[in-house]
Amino acid sequence: MREDVTWNVPALHRRAFLKYSGALGAAAAISSSLTACSSGPQSTNDTGGGGTGKNRTLTAVIGYGNDGSWDPTQTASAFCMAGNNHIYEGLVDTDPITRAPYPALATAVPKDTSGTSWKFTLRAGATFHDGQPVTADDVVFVFDRILDPKTTTLAQGFFVSWLKEARKIDAQNVELVLKFPFPEGISRLTLAKIMPKHIFSQPGAWDDAIKGKAVGSGPYRQTAHHPKSNTTFAAFTGYNGPRPPAFKTMNWLTIVDAAPRVAKISGSSAGAQIADNIPYANIQQLRSGGLTVAGGAGMNNLFLMFNTQHKPFDDVRVRQALHYAIDTGKMVQLALRGHGKPSSSFLNEGNPVYRRAKTVYDYDPDKAKALLKAAGVSGLSVNLMSVNVSWIVDCLPTIKASWDAIGVRTTLSPQETTAVFTKMDQKQDYQIVAAASNPNQFGLDADLIMHYNYGPQNLWMGYARWAHNSVAKQLFKDMDQATREPDAAKKKTMIQDYIDIVAEQAVLYPVVHNELMTAWDPRKLTGIRAQPYPGINVLQAKWV
Repeated sequence: MREDVTWNVPALHRRAFLKYSGALGAAAAISSSLTACSSGPQSTNDTGGGGTGKNRTLTAVIGYGNDGSWDPTQTASAFCMAGNNHIYEGLVDTDPITRAPYPALATAVPKDTSGTSWKFTLRAGATFHDGQPVTADDVVFVFDRILDPKTTTLAQGFFVSWLKEARKIDAQNVELVLKFPFPEGISRLTLAKIMPKHIFSQPGAWDDAIKGKAVGSGPYRQTAHHPKSNTTFAAFTGYNGPRPPAFKTMNWLTIVDAAPRVAKISGSSAGAQIADNIPYANIQQLRSGGLTVAGGAGMNNLFLMFNTQHKPFDDVRVRQALHYAIDTGKMVQLALRGHGKPSSSFLNEGNPVYRRAKTVYDYDPDKAKALLKAAGVSGLSVNLMSVNVSWIVDCLPTIKASWDAIGVRTTLSPQETTAVFTKMDQKQDYQIVAAASNPNQFGLDADLIMHYNYGPQNLWMGYARWAHNSVAKQLFKDMDQATREPDAAKKKTMIQDYIDIVAEQAVLYPVVHNELMTAWDPRKLTGIRAQPYPGINVLQAKWV
């Protein structure tokens, strides 16, 4: 087994991971029980206080569930990750847009990241929300959990390949010891949120963290948490870090359904000042009402995943044919209303490592027919199982029309996200799955993004049933070599080269990359920037 990235999400958390993750569902299609409760907070719930003027409550609407795991070492929940970014700090955190690292709990980012030892001094006077000081013991506690081979966490996959251990030097100083030079790891430190050992080392504390208990050292403290309804925050008066709180109180509503989410931020009686996950159809309506609506273009994508043990999808020519057959230009125009681009690489064009792949699936139905003929395939019938995320469903008719046009009889089968991936977990037979992915919530690091999707112990490769293929085995070796390559230019080229193999094989591959839209009231808020991944970040925002 490789020790670099397993992405082996624990069985108990896997469906929650898929269900709530912005990395999977851009519109967070979730179970009917949650959807039924997603219209917003009950009137009896804590709303974070009232106040007027600069002391009024910032109300935000998040289009994802708040009842995923709040454990920072475990969560992929869009809502919870966004909330944790305001509650917790890493040694180093990253800007939500540029992802440039800046010192958070640490006093500085190491000037030389080319070695195998990084030393950090903790910020003087930093305390947790219960008033206890942040110490090196807390830092070591978190990294020990992440690196513990007996404790499977999502964060483990971000660190175990390159980080050997965290060592306490003294109460205010720690050392991270690397297995090999890995400068890219600096930006990943934001994914290791420092948690108080005196709280989370207690029996049952990690279960409490999953359920919503959050105690950090960040600019906002959690004041109330109502699953399926809302989570509230207050400015932490003891915070002395780089991005102080600008809002006395905040109330984040979870409203998964699009119509009530848009209504909450619309009109003269709008109950919120900012909302994410804005449907394309409502952009002009909100702009005409005086709101700013901006998009963030990143890794958000519709991908196709093939069951490579179900013939004829074991044949790369068939997989390629079905990609070439899709009229992606029409899909962008009709389904995405211009807010997207046909994929020209696994990575989106804005990624620093992006290079146009050698194999690009420009719309070419004649080539698709020729590839099917060369593969000896005729009269193919396909059942396309998909998640029922709204924008994915909007894209499905274009796929069906495109495949029908080349003689592939296509049946569309959109289902709840949990239903789709329960079938994957149970190893039920299927042909092709269409779903959404956005690993940008973890960062822009191409090595991380690719290992998130590909690897011998990878969750997705288990679904695609491709890990034992000879091409796959060589690909995984190439990925390992790129991870360990010390020369940045060589590493970049190595990643680009193996992405060419990923593009050619088309086992799990994006069809289009699209924008995620955020709306806010510029008459009330300033400093807001639209993210290319789910959630919001208001650490640099303030009242007008």
